[in-house]
Amino acid sequence: MQLVGIFRVTLALLAVSLFSCAQTGKTPQLSPLQLVRLTVNNEVSGGHQSVKHMFHSHKVTPKGTQTHIYVETAQAMAGILIAQNDQPLTAEQKQAEINHLSWLEGDPEALRRKRANEKQDADQTLRIMKALPDAFDYTDEGTETGTAETGGAGRPLVRLRFKPNPSYSPPSHVEQVLTGMEGTLLIDAEAHRIARIDGTLFKGVSFGWGIVGHLDKGSTFRVQQADVGDGAWEITQMKLSITGKILLFKSLSMISDETFTDFQRVPDDLTFSRGVELLKAQEEKFAKSSPERQPR
Repeated sequence: MQLVGIFRVTLALLAVSLFSCAQTGKTPQLSPLQLVRLTVNNEVSGGHQSVKHMFHSHKVTPKGTQTHIYVETAQAMAGILIAQNDQPLTAEQKQAEINHLSWLEGDPEALRRKRANEKQDADQTLRIMKALPDAFDYTDEGTETGTAETGGAGRPLVRLRFKPNPSYSPPSHVEQVLTGMEGTLLIDAEAHRIARIDGTLFKGVSFGWGIVGHLDKGSTFRVQQADVGDGAWEITQMKLSITGKILLFKSLSMISDETFTDFQRVPDDLTFSRGVELLKAQEEKFAKSSPERQPR
């Protein structure tokens, strides 16, 4: 059965349960696992993925900061760097950004490869998401109130603590990381969306018997998302502190704190070329709005 079909059946069963409880005057209670499974089914159903936005990103790493404007298009994500270390780009840097966008716009094969890479990343994320109900045991820890960046301002969020399910057997190295992870989930039980997930590796995790690589104990990550308008949810923060090794000798270090703001709805069928035009217009607005910050 297709995922969308599973999701519809799940919602139908939930609707029957709600109707029954309304008749008896009882409030339906989902177990933590049932809530996670229903939420994950909704997250992966794909019914809300056609909504597209243009937005700003501010990323902090040990090397400094970068500010980008991104726009989601029907072909691939388009992005342009507009500031580095909180200073606007030089004329040469601006031209390099424009040249890169023009190259992608005029090279169908390069754009195809970019889209394929984005799809591969999305597929791996989807595999992790699908594994959440089976990979962990969940404990209810009450509720929290959402914020504009986490779920939505004033929204009641269910807080769940998770730890590895000892009977879970990961089907591939993608899900292997879950066997050494614990943390918390914040779920909007009304919208059936994950508002935040915090994870910590309480032990080192190896891939391919340690030959391909491993992630170090103590590595952490946080991903949060929120309703950014019209019921559309987008990621608002990704915070990573992950270290390890690849192929035994190559060090792996992903340390960053990236926030996403200023979401603006764009057409669902927006082309990459039109997205580039929007980015250029936004970059010009940014440059005019901060003349005192222009580089000397």
